[in-house]
Amino acid sequence: MQQRTRPGGRGMSPRGAAPRSQRANPRGGAGRAPARPVARRAVTAGGAALRTRAPQPQRFTSRAVLLSFVLLTLLLAYAYPVRVYLAQQAEIEAMEASQQRQEQKVADMKAEAKKYDDPEYIISQARQRLHMMLPGEKAYVVVDPANAEQTDPADLPGAPKPPRPWYSKLWSSVEAADQQ
Repeated sequence: MQQRTRPGGRGMSPRGAAPRSQRANPRGGAGRAPARPVARRAVTAGGAALRTRAPQPQRFTSRAVLLSFVLLTLLLAYAYPVRVYLAQQAEIEAMEASQQRQEQKVADMKAEAKKYDDPEYIISQARQRLHMMLPGEKAYVVVDPANAEQTDPADLPGAPKPPRPWYSKLWSSVEAADQQ
């Protein structure tokens, strides 16, 4: 029988020999395992060697799964407090903006109130808003006939209304009750 050789030209040990780690190293010292898995060869019926793939390492080890589970748990545990924190920050910003608007409104109102310390401003406002005059002045009111509206004296508040029959009063009370 012909002895098989490795690609580097070195011979392989016979089948019953000790494993490589237990064999003596020809250079001296203990033997070491290869740094990566070696491709195995299968022998066919004709004696030719077929190359097989080396075993692949597992994609996810139990440590990796456990670490990803712990990280996911921490992420979920911190999600709610972070959301609450961000909501509180937004609420604080909204309240600060509201406070600034109110401070501006107070400053405007103080400036408006300060105007009323001036007697001339009070007189001008009384003339514009209340149509008041100083003693000895004559007031003129210009009425534009185009803007005048024809009003029925019966529509004026306090004008006497004509009496209605009893059944119309009854029906109007039914309609009023239906609306509420």
